[in-house]
Amino acid sequence: MLKLTASDGHEFAVFEAGNVNAPRGLVVLQEIFGVNAHMRLVSERLAGFGYRVLCPAVFDRAERGVELGYEPEDIKKGIDLRSQIPESAVLADILATASAFGGKPVGIIGYCWGGSLAWLGATKSTAFKAAIGWYGSGVAAQRHLRPNCPVQLHFGAEDKGIPLSDVELIKAARPEVEVFVYPGAQHGFGCEARASYNPADSELAELRSLAFFAEHLR
Repeated sequence: MLKLTASDGHEFAVFEAGNVNAPRGLVVLQEIFGVNAHMRLVSERLAGFGYRVLCPAVFDRAERGVELGYEPEDIKKGIDLRSQIPESAVLADILATASAFGGKPVGIIGYCWGGSLAWLGATKSTAFKAAIGWYGSGVAAQRHLRPNCPVQLHFGAEDKGIPLSDVELIKAARPEVEVFVYPGAQHGFGCEARASYNPADSELAELRSLAFFAEHLR
């Protein structure tokens, strides 16, 4: 784990994967379960495609070293921790992480809460060449924000927390954004530790994500 410092002086941990000299970088943003085993696995896998990957522990602003599972009590704690952290503070951590790549082309990708945060990174900064969100429930509410880079979004058609009506609102408001919906997929379909994991849809979404980054991170 690295240590980085945000613009307001907050020091936070960052999981690092891949070659520090890789020509391109990715900021990977956690679900509401912290930088747990799943997020480290995702980071390592993406690093295997030639990226240096940094996954900031954004929960450090509320509680350090958080690694949650996927039981109801974990979900409750994750939601509570998220509620304690202002959007501006999370954005400061994201931007500090992007700066750690030293000017190389950087993309941002997030899952669950991180999917919503990736949207913020794309719309409230100019730090990224491309942004991808997987099942980010907060995107629809901020669909009025204009992205400063190409954006790709992934949603499950059976996601109980993100109705398809929200997805349609995003499409209507932001026709420039690439949106994929996976029939039958639920929330968290890309997480191998969750009951909702769908290997086929996860693989397809990852292939689309990798192709998107390959196109735009130059």
